Amino acid sequence: MTNIDEAILVPTNFFKTPQDVIRADDLTRDQKIKILRSWEYDARELEVAEEENMRTIEPDILDQILTALNALEAGSEPVFSSPNKQGGKWS
Repeated sequence: MTNIDEAILVPTNFFKTPQDVIRADDLTRDQKIKILRSWEYDARELEVAEEENMRTIEPDILDQILTALNALEAGSEPVFSSPNKQGGKWS
């Protein structure tokens, strides 16, 4: 059983890929979305670091996360506000 609170804080401690989140049978749709949104925020933060010449992330991880969110039909749900370099404020 996945510890949801820890999985939201550090998704990569529990899942190798965003598709693993989708396949997790012990999570609700809302829990999966929270985990993927957290992972998305982390990936955007790492992209900013990368822009500052700190290579840190797998090149297509953000695309994989967004594809997984789309599969859960979470792409249109409002999660971000006030656009910024990281894509918005995570809530």
